[in-house]
Amino acid sequence: MPCDVIDDRLLGALHIDALHRNGFAHLAHEEHAAFQVGTLDALMSGRFDGDATLGELLDHGTMGLGTVQHLGGELIVIDGDAFVARVDGSLEQVPRSLKTPFAVVTNFVATRHSELSDVDFAALTSAIDDMGFDPDVVVSLQVEGSFTNLVVRSVPEQRPPYRPLSEVVHDQHEWTLEEATGTLVGFRFPDRTAGVEVPGYHLHFIAADRSTGGHVVDLFVEHAVVEVDASSQLHVELPEGVGLGQPGVADRAQIRSIEGGGDRST
Repeated sequence: MPCDVIDDRLLGALHIDALHRNGFAHLAHEEHAAFQVGTLDALMSGRFDGDATLGELLDHGTMGLGTVQHLGGELIVIDGDAFVARVDGSLEQVPRSLKTPFAVVTNFVATRHSELSDVDFAALTSAIDDMGFDPDVVVSLQVEGSFTNLVVRSVPEQRPPYRPLSEVVHDQHEWTLEEATGTLVGFRFPDRTAGVEVPGYHLHFIAADRSTGGHVVDLFVEHAVVEVDASSQLHVELPEGVGLGQPGVADRAQIRSIEGGGDRST
């Protein structure tokens, strides 16, 4: 085991190793693997300052999601570029020097494909479940197409002293894109990773014209191409003072309330 690995776990079919920043930065290029900065538990407790930069994260992946320093919006990584959806619905490309307290990427190479039309959010995720990936691996996905009633959200940037995420979400904004063309990017994480990551599906949207985006709360798929990959390797960078904790031991009801969206605005 490399000396930079500070925690090494096997959770069913998923292998997790946790490293400090230096070890994470020197990881070799790897396909069919997920690379993460920080943990969900740390973010939920109000740890909104990161030590790793987006550049260090992007060196390991071309597609992903998360947030940025001070919880300053919803991070979307696509084709190796990083964008942030702000609380006003605007989207901007952000520099590699910006830090992140929580994000995950992968070098996305789809191994399975499908096309879907006229399905809701539940039917979309069920179709991906039916592709037959082991429930204990990380599933990464891109869904490109046209959508209606796409509900997205973002959160305002925070300043110290930070409140827990469960309080911050009361200030988030949620809005509906009646018609949208673009790409969903995201992951399905095993339930046993709860606390390290968001268990289940976690998706962000980015418009094709790069005008808007956000965390996906609900949607209807008019027509889309679904591309999916899977990984049994998760590499996690842990900032000083953050541990891997006990994966799977988490308040799922609280996670659902945070993931589900807040006040709807136009």
